Amino acid sequence: MPAPASVQPSAPAQASAPARASAPAESSAPAEPASGAGHGEAAQQDGSSPRTGRIQVPVPSVVRARERGRIAAQNPVVLRTEMLTKAYGPLIAANEVSIDVHAGSFTGVVGPNGAGKTTTLSMISGLLRPTSGRVSVGDVDVWTDGPAAKRLIGSLPDRLRLFDRLTGAQLLYYSGVLAGVDESAVARRSAELAEAFGLESALGRLVSDYSAGMQKKIALACAMIHAPQVLVLDEPFEAIDPVSAANVTEILEKYVEGGGSVVMSSHSLDLIQRVCDHVSIIVDGSVIAQGTVDAVRDGLSLEERFTQLTGMSDARKGLEWLHGSSDSE
Repeated sequence: MPAPASVQPSAPAQASAPARASAPAESSAPAEPASGAGHGEAAQQDGSSPRTGRIQVPVPSVVRARERGRIAAQNPVVLRTEMLTKAYGPLIAANEVSIDVHAGSFTGVVGPNGAGKTTTLSMISGLLRPTSGRVSVGDVDVWTDGPAAKRLIGSLPDRLRLFDRLTGAQLLYYSGVLAGVDESAVARRSAELAEAFGLESALGRLVSDYSAGMQKKIALACAMIHAPQVLVLDEPFEAIDPVSAANVTEILEKYVEGGGSVVMSSHSLDLIQRVCDHVSIIVDGSVIAQGTVDAVRDGLSLEERFTQLTGMSDARKGLEWLHGSSDSE
């Protein structure tokens, strides 16, 4: 089925996603009345604050995510894993993982520590060779045509390692040219990304002097500079302060609105429920639930559903002696 006009898939390695990312947020729903505002009062047509006291209320991320999920489910599949497996001798780190990611979707990958999330994302992004199975981006097989696949994927790996003796500007330039972006476009995109991530004043400094949060943001900017079709992000919000996290969320939502797709792992189930439209739950290397966020949580909060599916509540039993009783043995 063709993609709806409101969410078109990105053109391979040519879309100007970074430029869109720096655009100011736009509300996709009409303004809501402020508390106490009278019924039937209309906002002024020129966009200025109305005399009635009505204010512009941004549409919450969770509302945008639910609407996006309904649209994205009808879009073509842009990333597919088929029976993806990784074994280290007798240890199965990922067991026949099959996930479909649609164009214009924001997919969260969650699971307990050691569940296989990082292993799966590393195989998807071409950093870890699978024992068996297949990963494709569009019509490109990640493991038979790696260079072509990497032009379509932007990756933020676990245990971030950067060329930290370069300045921020040099690192962005290197990342862009390495991905095949024209030098003049690299300069323009670097400036736009630095502004979007609030890194303008740090571009002349060595990356080794950046804070952990700043390093995470410059790495994400490097992952986006070639305007990939898919972003594969392992814990992108780790070590980022709340204000920067909100800024990064807005940038990623703008990227998805432009037709890109995000696959992101996070330990924050609240963040996944609020921002993502699709979710996959991985336990012991296998996908035990996937689909739209609402379908997976099935009327519960995502945290409650996660606890139910993974049996985490049972694991908390047996520690009654920690509850302060002096009679505990």
